[in-house]
Amino acid sequence: MSDISCKIIVGLEIHVQLNTKTKIFCGCALAFGGVANTRVCPVCIGMPGVMPVMNKKAYEYSVLAGLALNCNIPSFTKWDRKSYYYPDLPKNYQISQYDLPMSEHGYIEIPLEGGETKRIRILRAHLEEDAGKNTHTLGNFSAVDLNRAGTPLLEIVTEPDMNNGAEVKALAVELQRIVRYLGVSLADMQKGHMRFEPNINLHITKDGKVYKTPISEVKNLNSFRALEGSVAYEAKRQLNEFLEHGTTMEMGNKATYGWDDVNECTVLQRVKEEAHDYRYFPEPDLVPIEMNEEWLNEIKKGLCELPIAKQKRFVSEYKLSDYDAGVLTADRATGEFFDAAVAAGATPKRVCNLITQVGAKLANEAGCGVAELGVDAEVLGKLAKMVDDSEVSASASVTIFEEMVKTKKAPEVIAEEMNLMQKSDAGEIEALVDAVIAENEKAVADVKEGGKKSKKSMGFLMGQVMQKSKGQANPKVVSQLLAQKLS
Repeated sequence: MSDISCKIIVGLEIHVQLNTKTKIFCGCALAFGGVANTRVCPVCIGMPGVMPVMNKKAYEYSVLAGLALNCNIPSFTKWDRKSYYYPDLPKNYQISQYDLPMSEHGYIEIPLEGGETKRIRILRAHLEEDAGKNTHTLGNFSAVDLNRAGTPLLEIVTEPDMNNGAEVKALAVELQRIVRYLGVSLADMQKGHMRFEPNINLHITKDGKVYKTPISEVKNLNSFRALEGSVAYEAKRQLNEFLEHGTTMEMGNKATYGWDDVNECTVLQRVKEEAHDYRYFPEPDLVPIEMNEEWLNEIKKGLCELPIAKQKRFVSEYKLSDYDAGVLTADRATGEFFDAAVAAGATPKRVCNLITQVGAKLANEAGCGVAELGVDAEVLGKLAKMVDDSEVSASASVTIFEEMVKTKKAPEVIAEEMNLMQKSDAGEIEALVDAVIAENEKAVADVKEGGKKSKKSMGFLMGQVMQKSKGQANPKVVSQLLAQKLS
């Protein structure tokens, strides 16, 4: 039997809807949903004689994203017409960028298991307008909604540097975090703010010779699950086709596929056009864009510490697990909230527990982020420090945090009002310890013998003291007194 090995090769095209108030070449408002064809004008429906005007904010957002992706930003770029004969863009062309994109040759770091990262090269990122939307559910005809036509899209194209679905998903997740951190996109995939198109083929080594299967482009995926699933399915489909028919890149053109989410399989749509089929030529109604140093420096002010860098810092500086650091850096506001709370003097792990175990639950119930609960980071840091200093117990801190969200009162005030302050008076606690020792002779004997039951019995005695104090005794003082009396 022939010796066969297989390597998956994946590049990704990502369309990111920019978070501008209006469309890219006209003043029509951008919003999700709404009555079909109510947010349109002569420009975005392609009426004869109209003139587009560039949305400056859309271009600046694109440059900001390009900088975050470590791309080169050229001083000169231009617009091009891409012939496009589909009813969802009635002027029969799309304004895009072809040979002189506004950013190119960058990279993005994606997290891998075990805390490592992998660098994925960015070929280019360019700005273009979106098409409208065709619908086929109203009857035995197709309808067109042009509300989306003219929406500013940043198209990001990676090099084929990914080798499995997990890496492709990791890149998509990381890119979503980046554009949200920068504020350039809401990146809500359910609303079509981010759409992914993986380009997939196999390099198959058989009997020492490498065969490359035809590239499949899977169109318009809007979930991480679909993205990962399409890569896995295409890898199996292409391998089976090669084994059955010997199909290689030389035998067929690139083809586009759709994704059947119900049956979890790809469906052939059409043979892919090549660049010359689009008949690109410079857009005559828009002037080229010249980027000077002053304008670029102004845009650079919008950069911030990016999520992967922040996540690495939380691991190295605060000694958090990679998982906890990932949760805290999932959005920019939570990461900055955590930083500020730690700066108030609390231990990072204590603040992390309060945010991820209590704050996240409260935020989910309120339908907002942790930083939007109405509790200042410094105040949360104060609560965490009260736990560290044994002024309140960890369980009491949950109640206090919940009450802080409701009443906006300071943690120490709530602790006093709800009688949650831990008692550290050694004399008062000693009386409780003596009573527990007198009432539990068997457990005391087990501790003194130092056998297998010693640790369990000590924990039992601790619990009894805490129960008698109604949870208000300082556990450290209780532990010290028990150790002294039973040593």
